[in-house]
Amino acid sequence: MPSWIGAVILPLSGLLLSLPAGADVKARSCGEVRQAYGAKGFSLADIPYQEIAGEHLRICPQEYTCCTTEMEDKLSQQSKLEFENLVEETSHFVRTTFVSRHKKFDEFFRELLENAEKSLNDMFVRTYGMLYMQNSEVFQDLFTELKRYYTGGNVNLEEMLNDFWARLLERMFQLINPQYHFSEDYLECVSKYTDQLKPFGDVPRKLKIQVTRAFIAARTFVQGLTVGREVANRVSKVSPTPGCIRALMKMLYCPYCRGLPTVRPCNNYCLNVMKGCLANQADLDTEWNLFIDAMLLVAERLEGPFNIESVMDPIDVKISEAIMNMQENSMQVSAKVFQGCGQPKPAPALRSARSAPENFNTRFRPYNPEERPTTAAGTSLDRLVTDIKEKLKLSKKVWSALPYTICKDESVTAGTSNEEECWNGHSKARYLPEIMNDGLTNQINNPEVDVDITRPDTFIRQQIMALRVMTNKLKNAYNGNDVNFQDTSDESSGSGSGSGCMDEVCPTEFEFVTTEAPAVDPDRREVDSSAAQLGHSLLSGSLVCIALAWQRLCR
Repeated sequence: MPSWIGAVILPLSGLLLSLPAGADVKARSCGEVRQAYGAKGFSLADIPYQEIAGEHLRICPQEYTCCTTEMEDKLSQQSKLEFENLVEETSHFVRTTFVSRHKKFDEFFRELLENAEKSLNDMFVRTYGMLYMQNSEVFQDLFTELKRYYTGGNVNLEEMLNDFWARLLERMFQLINPQYHFSEDYLECVSKYTDQLKPFGDVPRKLKIQVTRAFIAARTFVQGLTVGREVANRVSKVSPTPGCIRALMKMLYCPYCRGLPTVRPCNNYCLNVMKGCLANQADLDTEWNLFIDAMLLVAERLEGPFNIESVMDPIDVKISEAIMNMQENSMQVSAKVFQGCGQPKPAPALRSARSAPENFNTRFRPYNPEERPTTAAGTSLDRLVTDIKEKLKLSKKVWSALPYTICKDESVTAGTSNEEECWNGHSKARYLPEIMNDGLTNQINNPEVDVDITRPDTFIRQQIMALRVMTNKLKNAYNGNDVNFQDTSDESSGSGSGSGCMDEVCPTEFEFVTTEAPAVDPDRREVDSSAAQLGHSLLSGSLVCIALAWQRLCR
């Protein structure tokens, strides 16, 4: 035999040995792959009819293949898009929870404030008539500032409430002393006696505590829903690294290249790929869980001593009670102010006294339950809080659970019951490597994804910081503190008894709330009892004098 014949036979025998076991010398058909590839919306012009040599492949095994270079590129891009969609779909629950509940809470709180203002306005018009209407800006400004605080305005609640009572004292002081003329300087001196004289009784102190804590809790809780919504929306939009994209392609579409388009990845194989691709998201979990815990604690406060609904619903009655206290203590208040600020100048000769307006109602007449504004947003705070607490609990550990949730999807993996007939990254067989733990540092030996554990994702770290800041605000709100105004006063920075305190800080200032904070029943018994007391006070003869004096003041 000529030597050249032997030289030809040896390479041919090597080629035959390199073919897959059981394979014919003739290349296998790519018909099944062509069908699956076309179903993805790709052009069949890219795909061969029969297997070709795979030296051109950069990701999949370089064996006989149905994939061209163009196919591998397109399938790589397809795997990236499918991964991004999977993460977004898997986090859909947590995202919609925060979006929908933020909208509902915000709608509720805004409508609650509108209803409270309308209730006070209607009640005071019926009770005080023109006297209130001509001085209503004092009360309108109160609600304007409360709304501004809730919507994120830079409002110091304590100072704002102090200013409201000081302005009200100035107006009332002129009414109970119509025989004198008071300069602006004199009225400023009068306002300085608000805390010392307590002309409105204990109402301002109690109301200030109740309002500040309830508004701090409400605003912070809604801000927490906003932060949770933004973080969830941002984190669910992933940008896979090149190493992740290679791993996704190898897992999802290299079976196509091997002529096995119906074989799905092994479950544990999928977990390692997802843990490598979502390592940074898993690192968000610790701070996310602390944030959810803080949200749940503030939710408990909203159900109990910091219930903004039980504070705002009877605020009209509380302010009227304060006005009646001022009326009843008018002589003592005036004497002490004259002593401290000096004797005022007599007023100019009074014009002929007018009778009280015919439409002035001297009897305090609260609403019947059916006359009061409807419940804010058609629900109650308790129902809203109960609902959100259930949803928040379900959203814990959501980011570290992403790989497990995705790999449970029957459209993604072969499932845990089919560990032998699944794609392991090389062939249809069992996946042997161990499953990695969660988080970036645990991916150092990930067999599927090339992860640089020395470079944490900056974007994820920003979300962690946002959660950390919000958690701190929630902890402060739980204790009744406004993080923006923590140093203003100890009085507005406590915590109600009955539901425990974070960091074991429980100023005793707020202990009265569990017994004295208004908890209005549906039949509004508290309002009715206060109304009866106020009605009796309003029948006194001095109110007519106030009416006449207020008329003169407002002309």
